[in-house]
Amino acid sequence: MTIDPALAAQVDAADHIRGGAGRQLVVYGDFECPYTAAAMQSIGRLLESGAAFGLVFRQFPLRSIHPHAESAAEASEAAARQGRFWEMHDLLFRSQLHLEDSDLRRYAERLGLDLTRFDADRGDPAIGARVERDVESGVRSGVRGTPSLFIDGAWYGGPRDRDSLGRALR
Repeated sequence: MTIDPALAAQVDAADHIRGGAGRQLVVYGDFECPYTAAAMQSIGRLLESGAAFGLVFRQFPLRSIHPHAESAAEASEAAARQGRFWEMHDLLFRSQLHLEDSDLRRYAERLGLDLTRFDADRGDPAIGARVERDVESGVRSGVRGTPSLFIDGAWYGGPRDRDSLGRALR
C-alpha cells in the first residue's frame, strides 16, 4: 500500500502567490520541464477565467536532467527581488528552449529590471538558498518529479488540463 504525499511546508510569506481566495494550489515546478509548462498553461487559463483559487509556485529544478533549470529558478528569484517574479515566471515558461545565461539576462532587460542588481542578485548565495528551501520542502512532501501539485495540502495526481483542474479546485 502506498500513501499519497502531503504538503509538508505550509504556505507562508516567502512563497510566490498569485490569485486570491478559495482553494489553494501549490505547484512544484521546473522551468525547463515541458510537463510543468503545460500544467502552468492550463492553470493560467483557469486564473484568467476567474476561477477562485490561490496559486503558489515553488522551485523544484530537476538538476540531473535539466541543465538550465537551476539558473532559471535563480533568475526568477532575482526578478522577485524587484517585484517581477510572475512576469519572469511566465516569460521563462514561454521561452523554455532558450534558458542560457545570456537569454536570462535578455529576459530581465525585456522586463525592465535593473540589470546590475539582477546580476548581483543571481550571484547572491541567499538566492540559491531560497531555491533550495523549496526543493527541500518538496522532498519532504514526497515530490519526485515535476510538476507536482497539491490542492489544499493534499497531493493531486489527476489530469492537468484546464477542465480537470477546474473541477478539482471547485
